[in-house]
Amino acid sequence: MRNSDVLIVGGGLCGLLAGLTLQRAGRQVVILDKGRTVGGRLATRSIGPGLADYGAQFFTVREPAFRHYVDGWQAAGLVYSWSTGWSDGSLVAGAVNDGYPRYAVHGGMNALAQTLAAEFMALGGILQTDSTVTAVHTAGQQWHSATTDGAYHQAATLVLTPPVPQALALLAAGATPLQPEDEAALAKITYAPCLCALFQVEGAVNLPEPGALQRPGADISWIADNQRKGISPEATTITVHAGPAYSERHYATPDQPLLSTLQASLLPFLASKSKVRAAELKRWRYALPTVIHPARYLEAQSLPPLFFGGDAFGGPRVEGAALSGLAIGERILAHFTA
Repeated sequence: MRNSDVLIVGGGLCGLLAGLTLQRAGRQVVILDKGRTVGGRLATRSIGPGLADYGAQFFTVREPAFRHYVDGWQAAGLVYSWSTGWSDGSLVAGAVNDGYPRYAVHGGMNALAQTLAAEFMALGGILQTDSTVTAVHTAGQQWHSATTDGAYHQAATLVLTPPVPQALALLAAGATPLQPEDEAALAKITYAPCLCALFQVEGAVNLPEPGALQRPGADISWIADNQRKGISPEATTITVHAGPAYSERHYATPDQPLLSTLQASLLPFLASKSKVRAAELKRWRYALPTVIHPARYLEAQSLPPLFFGGDAFGGPRVEGAALSGLAIGERILAHFTA
């Protein structure tokens, strides 16, 4: 059994920044992630000879705490300002400019997660991928977890960063009840799914500047050219996201009909001789928090230290996940020093 000060389930942005905050302060942290690599929805995939972001497409900055990190990433050459907007619902000339840069990551969004993971491990943190936690429970004042590979972990503090239904399932599997008010607060959080198609295209794709089209509320809510975005120099790759309502209705539809429909949405932007050479479908069950917990995290009552966090806490999307992780890390440090 491996012992640590803090066990974090989930190696997305929230878990990585919480882990970094704690590891920098000298705490021993273990992060477990069920994926082959860390990042969660900071997800980038090869398709043919190109790359495509298929989860989060960009991020913005509103809060000074996140600005501090983004400025450092930009100075290091990791992130860059892609645009301050794009066509919204039409091909009218001129991009929407709301004053907030849309940041992208050199090499794709997952490169940010990989950079944070590398720093975490360089500081002595333990990170295990392909490690699916099946249950968590308390024994005395310690948290215990079991994983599908037969490993057991013990820690004084537990941080759960998966989507809330998955986090609650881990507690239920370990027969660990929450107080009714905590259970009720978490039950209010809801998510919408997202169906995502990736296409490798040979030939020109005529999307408006800066290579993306956003249509909130439409069946096809997002189309982006990853080559024009700057992450796929070797090939033209296109990301298509279906909107939340469409994704909910068609989440169980087989891949091929969905790919045909999503590819049809791309056809108006293809030059006459352009061809789709490869296509893949990805499904995100908990893509977009639709009802959000008002605080950056929830600290459970009447249990050894237990925190729930992620992009459904205090604010959605990339910045929300980052600020949730930072707030959890700071709160745990305050608990250790109290």
